[in-house]
Amino acid sequence: MRFSEFGFDDRLLEGIEASGYDTATPVQEQVIPLILEGKDVIASAQTGTGKTAAFLLPLINRMLTSAHDPHTINALIIVPTRELAIQIEQHLEGLSYYTNISSIAIYGGGDGNAFVQEKKAVSTGADIVVCTPGKMMAHIRMGYVKLSGLKYLVLDEADRMLDMGFYDDIMFIINHLPARRQNLLFSATMPSKIRELAKRILTQPAEVNISISKPPEKIKQTAYHVFEAQKVPLVVQLLSGSNFSRIVVFCSSKLSVKQLTRELRRKKLKVDEIHSDLEQDKREEVLMQFKSGRLPILVATDILSRGIDIDNIDLVINFDVPHDGEDYVHRIGRTARAEADGTAFTLVSPKDQRKWWQIEKLIERTVPHGVVPPELGATPAYSPRQPQQHGRPGGKRKYYGKPRNPGK
Repeated sequence: MRFSEFGFDDRLLEGIEASGYDTATPVQEQVIPLILEGKDVIASAQTGTGKTAAFLLPLINRMLTSAHDPHTINALIIVPTRELAIQIEQHLEGLSYYTNISSIAIYGGGDGNAFVQEKKAVSTGADIVVCTPGKMMAHIRMGYVKLSGLKYLVLDEADRMLDMGFYDDIMFIINHLPARRQNLLFSATMPSKIRELAKRILTQPAEVNISISKPPEKIKQTAYHVFEAQKVPLVVQLLSGSNFSRIVVFCSSKLSVKQLTRELRRKKLKVDEIHSDLEQDKREEVLMQFKSGRLPILVATDILSRGIDIDNIDLVINFDVPHDGEDYVHRIGRTARAEADGTAFTLVSPKDQRKWWQIEKLIERTVPHGVVPPELGATPAYSPRQPQQHGRPGGKRKYYGKPRNPGK
């Protein structure tokens, strides 16, 4: 279905055309008409399916074609991370370029000037506010946020927000909103806690399910079964002289990100890191360098695995096995976007073999084993149902437990 068939306002169609959109994705084709009709919606859709435009386009159109109060916040989009807030705001600016729709992104980590701009927007009125829960709650507590005319509430990446402990913050914000409003909830997964949240805030919602728990077939997946001590040397070999031009290496902790980045720099590889310890300005600078192609290798925690719109990633390496199958799908889903092919390598240590086996069951696929260079030494056998030795090749048995403060 083409975007010209939705009946959008001409000013919005100009922004759609300028943004390079032509044909709607499945989630857009199903969700947009429901939102235009004014229905509450609960949608299960992964990153990369086009869900951001699925709610931005009808929201912009409804504001262009119906009366709304310019002195209050009209639409509130709540997201789990600063990066996602920035991305949605940038997306919004492009789509609404030829309209008079006003918007702002509100998130933690800004300076004094950012706070002044945020306060002005939420106290004098903004058509659309994109925010993280904690920062928005802080503004509301100060007593100047104008929410009396709010008509639309969007919760994006709702499952991730609950995983991050934002339930109370979200309910605090919702309790300050008008009871009569349109509610849109987007989540990559639909566990029971999301269903419970939906029951509390949505009214007779239409349900759309575009979620897939399997990676696209065009992603070439490979698993390397190695000991912990072999991981860094293997990553160095995989990256040195590779033909991949844009690479993301995911680690399960900030400590691993920092250590791996340091080791790769020692090998003269052009690499940088992203994790929650970095100042916001630095994180934005690193992301911009990576998006522009000036930085070929990015090492990151799962903060980057969802909701960050970076196309043309050639290779994803899982330095650690993700905590669950959904995280694995999201991580490797950063590659093979649009019509491109992609490659994903996962390093599986003995202590993670059972977790990896469970992921293979989820995606209903046995991932081929990669060949570890012989100079790295003997590798562990893959026996996920048997007790494993968690040590180094050829050494005594040693248990590598979780770090005391692994972080995320």
